[in-house]
Amino acid sequence: MALTRSELREKIMIILYQYDIRVSNNVNCNIDDIIKDNIEVENDFVKNIVYGVIKYKDELDMLANSKMKDWDITRIDKTGAAILRIAIYELKYTDTPHVVVINEAVELAKKYSDEAVRKIINAVLDRLIKE
Repeated sequence: MALTRSELREKIMIILYQYDIRVSNNVNCNIDDIIKDNIEVENDFVKNIVYGVIKYKDELDMLANSKMKDWDITRIDKTGAAILRIAIYELKYTDTPHVVVINEAVELAKKYSDEAVRKIINAVLDRLIKE
């Protein structure tokens, strides 16, 4: 059974979270192995977003930080940071409609982050699309 884009974004968030944990703990890891552990069938959407977020992480973090007041992305929990990076990447590098990106990010944040992080994610994305 094929996964929906919402379900794929959740898988992407989990993959990026696992990758971030391993990298921050200096654990040698291969992103392709993490992807294979989390998704049964090879999926271009997943690979494109995962590789894109990893490749442009510094740029995505800089954009996120520029839209936060008295915060930066390193203060957000790792799941929230992954959600925010995915959303910013989609806004900047894909044709996904802005409203879909924001809605998907907020829904993931409701499931995996607290209300404060959800509000930060929503505010950052809102500021990005208004500029």
